[in-house]
Amino acid sequence: MSPATWLSETLARNAAAAAARGPSIVEMWSRTPADAPCLILPDRALSYGEIDAAARRAASGLAALGVVEGDRVACWLPNLPEYLVAFLACCRLGAVCVAVNTRYRSVEVGDIVGRSGAKVLVLAPGFRGIDFAGILKDVDPAEVPALETLVTVGEVPEPVALGAARVVPWAELDAAPEMTGTQGGPGAPCKVFTTSGTTSGPKFVLHAQATLARHGRDAGAGMGLDAEDSVLLQAIPFCGVFGMAQIMAAAAWGRPSVLPPAFDAAEAVALMARHKVTHANGGDDMLDRLMAAGGGALNPEFRRFGYARFNPALDDVAERAAARGITCLGLYGMSECMALYSFQPVDAPIARRKMGGGVPVSSEAAARVRDPETGEILPPGDRAGELELTGPSIMLGYLFNDEATARTFTEDGWLKTGDLATSTPDGGFVFLNRMGDALRLGGFLTDPREIETHLMTHPDVEACQVVGVQAQGKPRAAAFVIPRPGAGVDEAALIAHCDGRLAKFKVPARVFLVDRFPTTPSANGEKIQRNRLRETAQAALDAAEKERNPVT
Repeated sequence: MSPATWLSETLARNAAAAAARGPSIVEMWSRTPADAPCLILPDRALSYGEIDAAARRAASGLAALGVVEGDRVACWLPNLPEYLVAFLACCRLGAVCVAVNTRYRSVEVGDIVGRSGAKVLVLAPGFRGIDFAGILKDVDPAEVPALETLVTVGEVPEPVALGAARVVPWAELDAAPEMTGTQGGPGAPCKVFTTSGTTSGPKFVLHAQATLARHGRDAGAGMGLDAEDSVLLQAIPFCGVFGMAQIMAAAAWGRPSVLPPAFDAAEAVALMARHKVTHANGGDDMLDRLMAAGGGALNPEFRRFGYARFNPALDDVAERAAARGITCLGLYGMSECMALYSFQPVDAPIARRKMGGGVPVSSEAAARVRDPETGEILPPGDRAGELELTGPSIMLGYLFNDEATARTFTEDGWLKTGDLATSTPDGGFVFLNRMGDALRLGGFLTDPREIETHLMTHPDVEACQVVGVQAQGKPRAAAFVIPRPGAGVDEAALIAHCDGRLAKFKVPARVFLVDRFPTTPSANGEKIQRNRLRETAQAALDAAEKERNPVT
């Protein structure tokens, strides 16, 4: 299938322009010595050449299943080598790898696989107790009309099935002959990341091969992977833009990545020491857990941590890391511009380094801040406005949604992030917060409307609002529900309605039943006071915490 038959005119035009940004992923991979270590697993290591050979076999195997240029292959996999192999195989075929978070459940999986038009779904049914088979049973086959094949990686504890889709073991792909040619060039679309969902489901952010390859090189230099002794800890998921940007940065510089299949702080600390890890990226909670597991010290080679501030209770983590010889750099990114878009300067005072934002990693990228009311581009200083970005890592657009693509870019082609920021004199910026009401749950940006929409599917729910709170030291969602007249629904039933259907991190910590929502008059009618809902929920959670742990 030619990309012209499934890409809109806007995306096809952007893909053609993206071809000039850098090499294809296949070309980038070929530049690294074949014997250089690529993935270091707890029990073995795989070289760049071995990963490439496996990807060539997988490409032939996928082609035998009918995958052609432009087709979508959904990867519902944890951090296994097969994820990277499947992605590279898609790049060689000119196909598109669609990321599906392993924490997603039937509602999200069915929606993403169905609306993306994925022909193949790759999954690991026996991985660490995730009930892949049970989740698939709850997906309506009518939601995924394009799906033809399930590819199973590793053990299959119980049969998996989804409608009439055939089931093929990964071993069958791995037994195929190595593909020698390639259909995917620099401008070929290769990756879909999903945004936080809305009432119509999450948007599909589409990137080209040259975007990821070029950004890998830029981001790798920005985080210090250009140093020849660099070893990366890959402890964040490939399925997210953060994890994919990080592995592409390591690959662009030919550096090894230590790959635990799931994050366990004690295991990660042991692997870091054994393999002399120098760099990592992640949330402030991840760094805090690593330092705690290390007993106050990590391996002496570990020197750089690019981090995102998710937990206000860990505001001092950068200072504690500095006392151990670790330099923390605040960073910025999103699916639309790729993670690791910017880092705070390594020589900046720690007060700035711990802030989100930074200076763009690409010399061709730029950031500006616009007053959302006047439209004025704001000078460097304390005045905050909406952050707008440009550069070679910007997405092609939203797949199958040209209207959303048009709304997301300014008339002169800059990406409107929806984030509040201030600009700095060195061409960088400081991220403040989301201009909207998005929640950061489980390390992922989540639109509260996605949870609200699901709760509204319960027959006893009249209306719903979801806000973010801190529950037992972690960011969680809390819901306020107005029941339908005469309904006998309770909090436990509504939580159960979410549990098992949404990812665990989206399941509300509390559901409060109310008669109405607090409102205030506005120019466009009554506006719900979400801040009051948030305060009410937080007060209830804090009171419950005090009852559990009274001060003596």
